[in-house]
Amino acid sequence: MKRIQLSFLIILSVLFTHCSPSADKNEQKSAPQVKNVIVMIGDGMGVSQVYAGLTANKGSLHLEKCQFVGFSKTFSANNYITDSAAGGTAIACGVKTTNGAIGVDADGNSVKSMLEYAAEHDLSTGVVSSCSVTHATPASFVAHQPSRKMEEEIAVDFLNSDITLFIGGGKRYFDARSDGENLLEKLEAKGFQVALNMDDVKKVTSGKLAGLIADEHPESYPERGEFLPESVQKAIDLLKNNEKGFFLMVEGSQIDWACHGNDQENLVNEMVDFDRAIKVAFDYAAQDPNTLVIVTADHETGGAALTGGNLSTGEVGVTFGTKGHTSVMVPVFAYGAGAVDFAGIYQNSDILSKIIKLYGFEK
Repeated sequence: MKRIQLSFLIILSVLFTHCSPSADKNEQKSAPQVKNVIVMIGDGMGVSQVYAGLTANKGSLHLEKCQFVGFSKTFSANNYITDSAAGGTAIACGVKTTNGAIGVDADGNSVKSMLEYAAEHDLSTGVVSSCSVTHATPASFVAHQPSRKMEEEIAVDFLNSDITLFIGGGKRYFDARSDGENLLEKLEAKGFQVALNMDDVKKVTSGKLAGLIADEHPESYPERGEFLPESVQKAIDLLKNNEKGFFLMVEGSQIDWACHGNDQENLVNEMVDFDRAIKVAFDYAAQDPNTLVIVTADHETGGAALTGGNLSTGEVGVTFGTKGHTSVMVPVFAYGAGAVDFAGIYQNSDILSKIIKLYGFEK
């Protein structure tokens, strides 16, 4: 009887050890340190857009590899329905701001972005976007302006920032400006290799890169070809050379535009192309255990509902409720080191503090 009691006590001791807070702490300590973070923003991408892409792709997306999924609340400081500027700023800078504002709080004060925190800690940093790099979402990570419409001023902010690379459109805001300044020459003077097409982007193997492959925006998919996944791959190849780590923001910009136009075909094309860019990031995170990939949206666009579909044929029927944005929560998918921290429901402005904590930075 005593032997039975002793065995029972041993079992309890083992269970208590494995279930105790100290055991959890040990497990957390053994988790890989986050050195690299890739934030991927599907502009206008709600759960309906995700499932439309999944259906059109005959039942699967690379996005499904995420171990943890959460939702963020997207309202802005002055509106129940956010725009991309306020939504992007909330993610980038950790504050709710007024619609139209870039990298500033609701009082107009500049707020440090995730990219700037990373640069201050000597990490390499980058932005990739399938629209002009001066557009609202990418600008939120680099610039500080009262209005998203100030794209020439935003281009100057890119020049004056500590960013390592950026790839997208918007060349006109650098070399065809109302003030006559040629910011491309000034970028070169700062050590940037300026590439004006994807062939030249691919030739860059080290150093700083300013890839401006369109005067305004790259074409929609499939006309723009492999621009987005190839740009993500090039950005990772350049940024990973920093032993301290990197931060990269990638925007699938034109999901939003397709939904503004209530264009089902473009929605599906843009969603599937964004998912192929996600695969590039996931593949790197699978090789590097210190990498975290977050895939989310600044807001949902179009009030999209799936009213029909066939997973075996890829047919999907989308019904739109509006040509504007909506207020619904948007998904936050997380893959890799620290992914568990992004489960749950929280404000879009909480994403920054979660990332800073995982990096080990002080806010």
